[in-house]
Amino acid sequence: MSIRYTDSLDGITPDHLRGGFFEGWTRPLTPEQHLRTLKGCSGCLLAFDEAGGMVVGYITVLTDGVLSAFIPNIEVLPAFRGQGIGSELFRRMLDRLAAIPNLDLMCDDDVRPFYARFGMRPLGGMVFRRTDITLS
Repeated sequence: MSIRYTDSLDGITPDHLRGGFFEGWTRPLTPEQHLRTLKGCSGCLLAFDEAGGMVVGYITVLTDGVLSAFIPNIEVLPAFRGQGIGSELFRRMLDRLAAIPNLDLMCDDDVRPFYARFGMRPLGGMVFRRTDITLS
């Protein structure tokens, strides 16, 4: 397996994103919508499987570049989990955001230990989720 990590979307098409991302989501994004989210965020990192010619993991960030950053998504395809890809994506994003004092994300309880390994800690918050909006 040869994984290349990149922050470039040059040459990435929806076909590179057809591996089954958004597992367990009520309304998973299409590969076309997924590519739009990657292009619309402040930054992203991809794990690209050279042999298979596909993106097998990604992480996105939204930031003001000074004070705060939010990581809305990090995901690795099921067949590629347990190989350190998610850890490498997260580590690289933390390095990229090293000068930003406030880094936030939302996660389910079962993955808190993953983030705790990087020094993150639980903190209360509020969210608003609009489930009545149809994505185009």
